[in-house]
Amino acid sequence: MGKINSNTNYQKSGVDLDKAANLKENMKSILSSHQEVDNIGNFGGLFEIKGYKNPVLISSTDGVGSKLLIHSELKKFKSLGIDLVNASVNDIVCIGANPLFFLDYIAVEKIIEHDLLEIIKGIVNACEDNNCKLVGGETAQMSEVYTNGKFDLAGFIVGIAEKNEIKNKSNTEEGDILIGLPSNGIHTNGYTLVRKIFDIENNSKILHHYFTELGTTLGEELTKTHISYYASINKIKDLMKISAHITGGGFYENIPRVINSDLNAVINYDSLNIPPIFKLIQNNGNILEKEMFNVFNMGTGLVIVALKENVDKILSLCSEASIIGYLESNSTNESEVLIK
Repeated sequence: MGKINSNTNYQKSGVDLDKAANLKENMKSILSSHQEVDNIGNFGGLFEIKGYKNPVLISSTDGVGSKLLIHSELKKFKSLGIDLVNASVNDIVCIGANPLFFLDYIAVEKIIEHDLLEIIKGIVNACEDNNCKLVGGETAQMSEVYTNGKFDLAGFIVGIAEKNEIKNKSNTEEGDILIGLPSNGIHTNGYTLVRKIFDIENNSKILHHYFTELGTTLGEELTKTHISYYASINKIKDLMKISAHITGGGFYENIPRVINSDLNAVINYDSLNIPPIFKLIQNNGNILEKEMFNVFNMGTGLVIVALKENVDKILSLCSEASIIGYLESNSTNESEVLIK
């Protein structure tokens, strides 16, 4: 029996090993400052921990949801990688962690090297901005699962904190103040609803339409990069009790995750600076305000819980922050968010 050319047969079934190998080779220069060159492509990433007495590792995983469909349509792959890292970093800095390292998983129909390298460049840039390393990842060719150029990606972040410095909700209490850090728009949640409202799947040209109220095109607005709050939280970490990343579930689901069950979060609607994109979405989709706050961040990407006496110091260190509400007791032992 003659020798079987496994790559030719595998390629016919939808997997190109040569492209995969070439992609890995071209990634080496991008990753050179994140891993020892001899370890790039190894079966495990390396990271050495220094300077902690009683360390606890804190991990989280996230994706960018259907926002990637809009990035893909507009060929903005680098910012997609930045979104992936920043969304993941925000989850762990909420409880006081410092990012250590990141891994990515990209599943594609077939390898388009330029697009994948742009995603990796975005991931690397965001890791450097967040003081962490990209130590590994996986690119899977899955032509039977992803068709018509579709793909997916996910990120895995690991951070660290001294055990006695990890933030938790146990000491949240009535009278604590809620401080908001602004988002720059939708970030990475609610895009399935947005795509439906603007019928983007059937009318992708609308992404290039200029909206006066936005001061830009819809596509530019919808691909604004998810903000990382690591630098801001690092300034005030010792002054906050805990914080909430406002992602999927909006205000109503995320804030109760970080306060005791005998507390309600009271939000002053007039204190919120809601970007015009949200009003555009609400009007075009005829969406009730309550649903808007249950799906989107509504211009507040992160909510900090703090003692009243620490508020002035926090505001002085984070000029972009503002007071948006407070905590009050409830009699139901089930936290609610009350927007007044």
